[in-house]
Amino acid sequence: MTNNELRLLMADSVQKCHRAVFDKYCNYVYTIAFSILRSCGSREDVEECVSDVFMKIYKLLDEDTDFTDNFKAFIGTVARNTAIDSFRKISLRISRTAYVDENTINELRDDNDITENTERREQSDIILGKIKELGDPDSTIIIQQYYYNRTAKEIAKSISMSAAAVQKRSSRARQKLRTLLMEAGINKEGLI
Repeated sequence: MTNNELRLLMADSVQKCHRAVFDKYCNYVYTIAFSILRSCGSREDVEECVSDVFMKIYKLLDEDTDFTDNFKAFIGTVARNTAIDSFRKISLRISRTAYVDENTINELRDDNDITENTERREQSDIILGKIKELGDPDSTIIIQQYYYNRTAKEIAKSISMSAAAVQKRSSRARQKLRTLLMEAGINKEGLI
């Protein structure tokens, strides 16, 4: 969701904007909160943390904050920081002293955490969806070529085409796919 999309939704209706943000990012925020609170909190604690995250986000939306087209990263940061605060409060509340030192904080902020995995999975889903949008036989060629590492000759046999035709269709399909991915906001070099 881009900054412009947020502003358009906000102009239309504050409730619609809040609902759209919640619907799009609820699972993402819940995953982050759960990964941090699973060792000390209950399901209710995780849900309360998720609610707190969205209240903070809604407040910033209402204040007309500029997110500079990096709204998802902002939400991830708010979710992580809120969950860490909740972790500290819950640990104190249940009379279980949690010693929070630099190592604990680094463990909570691990670069290979659930947030990164979730983002990678979402990106993979988008890419696969865009490949399917190419239609047959282009989607079949791309999937067999990149997911199954098949050669043009092997693909040609399976879909009754010549190897030269498969190579040509693959080239055109990759170009279409680049365009579709750029429209979807995925424009990493070397992706295809």
